[in-house]
Order: sequence, then C-alpha cells, then structure tokens
Amino acid sequence: METILKTNNLTKIYGTRKVVDGVSMTINKGDIYGFIGKNGAGKTTFMRMILSLASITNGEVELFDGKNILEVGNKIGSLIEAPGLYKNATAYENLKRFSILYGADESKINEILKFVNLDNTGKKKAKDFSLGMRQRLGIAIALLGEPEFLVLDEPINGLDPAGIKEIRDVILKLNKELGITFLISSHLLDELAKVVTKYGIINNGVLLEEVSAKELINNCKSKLIIKTDNNKKAKEIIKEEFEIKKIDEKNNSLVLYSDLDKSALINKFLVKKGILVNEIYTDIDSIEDYFIRKIGDTNE
Repeated sequence: METILKTNNLTKIYGTRKVVDGVSMTINKGDIYGFIGKNGAGKTTFMRMILSLASITNGEVELFDGKNILEVGNKIGSLIEAPGLYKNATAYENLKRFSILYGADESKINEILKFVNLDNTGKKKAKDFSLGMRQRLGIAIALLGEPEFLVLDEPINGLDPAGIKEIRDVILKLNKELGITFLISSHLLDELAKVVTKYGIINNGVLLEEVSAKELINNCKSKLIIKTDNNKKAKEIIKEEFEIKKIDEKNNSLVLYSDLDKSALINKFLVKKGILVNEIYTDIDSIEDYFIRKIGDTNE
C-alpha cells in the first residue's frame, strides 16, 4: 500500500514551547484521516510544516513513499485557515485567476466547479457567497493542480448543518470518485466521524493515538446511566455497597463504566435505601466522549 504521508518525530519549537512534539504519523493512499484536537493542540502548525509553510525544528517528512515536498508538491493541494479569494470575482473567475498563478489547466475549471457543486453560481460574486460556498470554492482552488492529497484545516468550522453536509459530500465524492487522500483537522468530532477512515488524536503537541474508524468505535466504552432524585446520596451508596471507585456525574446523571451487568441489583438496592430511580439504562460513548476521556487521561 502506498504511503502518502509519513512523519518521523516531527517537532516544532517556538521559544521554549514545543508546539508539535515528536509526532510520527502515517497516512496511506485512500485514507480520509481525521486529525483531532483542541484549539491550540498543534494541528495547524503540523499541517504547515508538512506543506513547508513553517520550518521544522526536528524530525522528517516523507511524501508519496519517501519523496520530499519539492519532488511532489504538484500532487498536494491545501486549504489552511480561511481561503484567500477574489471577493469581487465569480467562482469561475476565481479559479481562472488561480489557475494562471499556479500554471494549472484552465480547461478543468468547469469540471472542478461541478465537483464542488458551484457550477450553477453564474455571475454571483464570491463576496455574496455563504460561508459554506466560500469553503467549497477554497477546496476547488486546491483542486486546480489535480492533487492526489488534500490537506484541509478546519473545513467545516463555523458552518451551519447544511454547509457541513455540503463539505462532507464533496470530500466523500472526491475520495470515492477521484481517489484523493485527505488529512482533515477538526474539533467537530461527530460530524468528522461521518467521513473519516482513520484518526489521529493530538494534545499539547503530542500525538496520543492513531486508530482506524472501526477500532475507535470498538474502543468507545459502554456505560451505565442512572438518574435519581438524590444523586449525591445514590453515588455514596453505590460506591460503598458495590465497591465501584469511579462514578462520574454528567448532565444530572451518574455514569458508571464498570459493573454494567449489575444494573438490576443497583436499581433494587437504591430503591431499598429510599432512593427514587427515575432512569437507569446502558449507553455507548460518542466519539466526542472518547476524545474527552482520552485527553483527560493525559492530564491526570
């Protein structure tokens, strides 16, 4: 399998702070790689380094099975932060201007606009586009050189549900029909989960985990949710009677990650102790829950 991106101990230091701390990442051909982390975790700096937009303090970047950015730069497209558009130009005019700058094939413009669903915008200026349309136009510009690898930094940030779906549909279409590999950063995890095939979780510059989408779903823990008329007392009773050390409190509920098979006994014992149990049921962590727990584990 062709490796599109491989980093080894990639590090970026600003002053005394390690913004990116020894990140070793692998992205294979066809992946839609979701790069997830809090704001300030190091996602954008990492992306800028692999694109040679920021210098590297330490480590190595290999692209397309061992090549460097100078050899394969034409195979890579990117949208880092907000796209720089000609606001008084139409979608077509924007692509034409950028194609001249990039030395790209102008004959592909209409095809690209169709791919990102901007082929029917006519004479409408970019300044009058919705945020989602501007993001899609930014992706269209990144497609001008017919790249095989697209790097997108927070492409759905700030979008409404309709705009998020539009971007998601474009990503899936480009991946399935053109075979484009993606590295996408985001903190909107549940939306990202609808397209991603592999995840990298970063916190304080450190890559905590690389995991496939299937493995991540399997790693999401089952949990027991209990809602009572007196959660404080119920928590004390459960800890004492069932020797359960960790009980979280969330959304006016008690959350247990162990002894799920004892739900009937816990319910019976709480009622016996005069606690009114309003709800008791098992659930599974969302990807966001898993991420928060993963980040939390590193901070303890």
